[in-house]
Amino acid sequence: MSGEPPDYYALLGVKTDASAEEIHRAFARLRLAQQKGGAAGVSLQQLSYAYEVLSDPSRRALYDSLLQETSSTSALSLNAMLSRTRVGLMKTPQVLYLMVEVRPPQQQEDAHLPLNLCLVLDHSTSMRGARLNRVQEAVEKVLDKLGPDDVISIVGFSDRAQVLVPAGTVQEKSRILARVKGMRTSGGTEIYQGLQAGVAEMRRLPLSRYLNHLILLTDGHTYGDEGLCLQLARETAAQGIGITAFGIGHEWNDQFLDRLVTPSGGRSGYIDQPEEIIKHLDGCIKGLGSIYAQDIRLLLNFPESIFVRYGFKMTPYAQPLAIDAREIKLGNIEGRRPLSFLLELGLEPQLVENRITLPVNLSAEIPAMGNTPQTFKQDLSLFVLANPLPEEPPEALLKAVRMLSMYRLNEKVWEDIERGNVEMATRRMQHLSTRFFELGQTKLAHQAQVEAERLASLQDLSGEGRKALKFGTRTLLSQTMALMLSDPEDLFND
Repeated sequence: MSGEPPDYYALLGVKTDASAEEIHRAFARLRLAQQKGGAAGVSLQQLSYAYEVLSDPSRRALYDSLLQETSSTSALSLNAMLSRTRVGLMKTPQVLYLMVEVRPPQQQEDAHLPLNLCLVLDHSTSMRGARLNRVQEAVEKVLDKLGPDDVISIVGFSDRAQVLVPAGTVQEKSRILARVKGMRTSGGTEIYQGLQAGVAEMRRLPLSRYLNHLILLTDGHTYGDEGLCLQLARETAAQGIGITAFGIGHEWNDQFLDRLVTPSGGRSGYIDQPEEIIKHLDGCIKGLGSIYAQDIRLLLNFPESIFVRYGFKMTPYAQPLAIDAREIKLGNIEGRRPLSFLLELGLEPQLVENRITLPVNLSAEIPAMGNTPQTFKQDLSLFVLANPLPEEPPEALLKAVRMLSMYRLNEKVWEDIERGNVEMATRRMQHLSTRFFELGQTKLAHQAQVEAERLASLQDLSGEGRKALKFGTRTLLSQTMALMLSDPEDLFND
């Protein structure tokens, strides 16, 4: 992070609890060494200033407080960049992009909260056969990964909900599995019934002592209760309960699941084949088991002249962000993997030259540091000039914008169809196919071409094709950005 004070104790080679006499002797020794030949990388002026601060009790006390404050915020490093740092005077709004990476320290002991996990499992009639069988097998894998202090509850639902396993630790695995394997397919899909029962089980525990997460698996649309589901998602997000939602097959509402998970910064995913259920659930549990920081939020205290038009999380997984008036929920940091996101910003008309400060403020809870909210900040400057010099965007940010534009192109196809503009939707899909081919993504390119032909003849997209392209593009985006973020030196020094 920028603005950290130098370590005067390290300069003088003494401990932070060194006495005044130890500090004096250390400075005298180093000053003599400097006079004889100097010490690499350290000037006499630096040593003298460090001694002046540490030898004065009042100045040392102030310095120690600053050092302690900085140490408390070094648990996460925050790196932000703008697509432009200089803009011209203009009577109309301008568009900017802000890219932010949040990275945990690479060398630090972790402290994890126990997990309060709830599985909400669809067993409606459409889950019959391989889908339900794979779900039941996946539950067994989940149980194997839970620790002795972790708590699990399991709810089955169709048009009504049943608590199969009340919230508790895994003491009798065979009993839990017997309850899960006793599920039988029947009825329709009412997701609110399952969510409500699952959240009730989770709330039986003191939520502040756990990492709280609900995982929903469903293969169908929910009818008539979408509003209740979304309201519950907002309430649970405020209580620190995250939601992950996986849709199985292609008969479920991807837009609804996106809205369901965004209040908590959670994830929605597409499971094409029943065989993939175990892999997706296994990956989700691994991520929850390695949480370094949770409930990360971007605090929107931007100046009045700047507003957020669109937001998208890129790593550790790609997911649209919900834009709130006060904050944006970003979810968690899993293990040592960075979290990154991209915002499209609007800049109000600028008629006079000025300097705009854009504060990038994050709040996060870190279990290793007591799990109390902490803040992390980096200020960026945007100069409004009459004649700004030409400026190239950072290469990493440019790549992120290009990848995101592919995803948004896919979404615009659906918007065109809903407006009845099939011709425009077809052209966009053909363009998307070309972009995939250029990137060497032949499977996605072929799927886009098939959908373009379907649009031209049937004036609609297939449910399977829509989800394959939407979530395939998300996976491509997150993989591409994760690769770039693997070398932070290259990313933020372009």
